[in-house]
This record gives sequence, structure tokens and C-alpha cells, in this order.
Amino acid sequence: MSDGKQDWLSGKRIDPDPIGRDLSAADLVERVFLAYNAGKLHKASRLFVEKMLGPDAVVGLSLSGALTPAGLGRSVLIPLIRAGFVDWIVSTGANLYHDTHFGLGLAMHQGMSDVDDRVLRKVGVVRIYDVLFDYEVLLQTDAFLREILKAPEFQRDMSTAELHCNLGRYLAAREDELGKTDTCVLSTAYRCGVPCYTSSPGDSSIGMNVAELSLRSRGPRIDVSLDVNETAAIVYAAKKGGGTSGVLILGGGSPKNFVLQTEPQIQEVLGLAEDGHDHFIQITDARADTGGLSGATPGEAVSWGKVDPAKLPDAVVVYCDTTIAAPLLAAYALSRHEPRPLRRLYDARGRMLERLRADFAANSPRPS
Repeated sequence: MSDGKQDWLSGKRIDPDPIGRDLSAADLVERVFLAYNAGKLHKASRLFVEKMLGPDAVVGLSLSGALTPAGLGRSVLIPLIRAGFVDWIVSTGANLYHDTHFGLGLAMHQGMSDVDDRVLRKVGVVRIYDVLFDYEVLLQTDAFLREILKAPEFQRDMSTAELHCNLGRYLAAREDELGKTDTCVLSTAYRCGVPCYTSSPGDSSIGMNVAELSLRSRGPRIDVSLDVNETAAIVYAAKKGGGTSGVLILGGGSPKNFVLQTEPQIQEVLGLAEDGHDHFIQITDARADTGGLSGATPGEAVSWGKVDPAKLPDAVVVYCDTTIAAPLLAAYALSRHEPRPLRRLYDARGRMLERLRADFAANSPRPS
């Protein structure tokens, strides 16, 4: 009778070839990232390619931290969107606001973190760690936003997906004028029909400019309940249509919760039968033992109904700076998986929401 030893020793032998000068990023992950958090990134990359990008899989992406100022919008997120690897997005408003700078052709610069910020303030330079840019970038972006937010299509109630789609349309038009394409996430998401939500719409300079117009009784009125129900409807439609739902979480914070709370909204609040998201990948530097949401494990998410307990063995948390791990995961996925057809979920929002509403109404007890 076996003592079970070989079961524990059944993993691939750690015996990598030396790194050569022509080794690609994807091959680096495949051949060299074999243990510790490198091993976690290897596992996450394979989970993304082999399961999360299946033909019937819907992928939600959450973004926190200052990713777009560091250039990850153009280098990582846009290629993933274009390849059909991201079907819907929840982001901080700040990421989408700073993304707009790129769409407007405004410059962000590599700099240093160990500088005297009193000097920067005096000369009109803004710092995001080691990213530096002219204070005028903020003023020009604000002026652009306030001007387009006065347009007729913005003068009503709307979800943040509609707000960002309309912003993306104006940025795409600016690209056309300049003879460019894919300058920013919002323009690409608009062209690809990928809905972009913000979990805290007032917590960014986009929200601040919306608030300025509100003082003038103008501009969009954000319906946060519509955001909650539309995102739940996306997940519900994916699962009830025979597919799967996966989440790729870059960072943590409010976007992480918002992309995950779709399942408790379906199960706990609306009372509809569901088991949780099928696939979970998070890249974070947050610890679990502090009790914060950013570091909460997929196992903890199972207790809330956010993740299907049967799929928990597939869940992966990579403890690493997102600016390091996300480009490597994207390089792996783009080289190992063919592009998928664009789902254009933005255009399907109404239909998916109606299905959710109908099933909720059919399941709800009638008033006495």
C-alpha cells in the first residue's frame, strides 16, 4: 500500500534551463516562475488562459491604484480589451480620469519619489509617487470634461457605464481628429463595447467635475442603483446562459468589492439561486491579517457567496506589485491564447437587466 509520498511529489521537477538573451516574457513565466509568488503568477497566468478565457466565459476586471498614470492603460489594459479578454470593468474614477490625459495627448513623465513636494507645488508640478506632470494637465482635463458634460446626452439620470461610454465616444472622436487610435482605455472600451463602471463615482476628479456642474443644475445624475443592478445582471446572464464568470482583480479596494458583490446581490438580496463566481485571480500587496477588504482571500469570499466553493481550488492570489505582475500576465495571455470575439456587453445591458428583473419578479412573493 502506498504511503502517499508520491502524491506529494507529483509536481513538476524544479530544474529550469538558464535564462537566455532571447527568452520572451511569456516563456519566462512558463519556465522560470516555478515557486513562491512567481509560482502564483505562473498559476494565475495559466488559469486565465486555460479556464477564464473559455468560449463561454465572461471576464470582469477591477482596477485600483494609480495604474493608468504609470502607463498600464495603453501597455496592458488596451491590448487585453482589444483581444476580447476583458468583457466588463469596474475601476476607480481616478484611473479613468488619469486615463483621459492620454486621450487628450497630455504628457505624464518619469520622475523620482524622493523629492521636495513643497518645491513641486511652488513650480506647478503634480506627483504620483515617481510619475510627474504639469498641474495644467489637471486643469485642461477638467475643462474638457466640463465642456462635454454640458452636451444634451448627459443631461439626465444614467449609470456610470453610460457616463463613461459617452466620455469614450468623445475621446474616440478626438483620436479620429488626430489620426490616432487606442490612446486611452475609455476610447477603446467605447469602440469595443466594454462597459466601464466606477464603484464610487464621487471619489475622483470626474466626479468632482460632475459635482461642479450640479451646482449649476446641469450635467449627468449618476444612478448608483443602476450600476449595482447592471453589474449583477451581467454576471447573472453569464451564469444562466450556461457560461462562467471570472474576475481579474488588479489591486483591491472598492472596485474589488463591487465586482465581487454582484453574486451577493443576486443571491442574498434578490433571492435568486446562484453559486458564486467561477474563477478568481487577484494581484495585490495587501495582507489578509489586517482584516481589510483589499487583502481578503478568495476563501473568505466563499463565505459571502462571492466565489463558488466548488471552484475555490482554482482561485489564485498573487502577492506582488500590480505594475510588475499585470504586464507579465498580459504578455503570457496574449501570446498563449487567440483573441476572442468581442461580447459588446455595453449594448446588451438593457436585455440582461430585463432578464434579471423578470426572474426577480417571478421569484418574489406577491404583496398581500
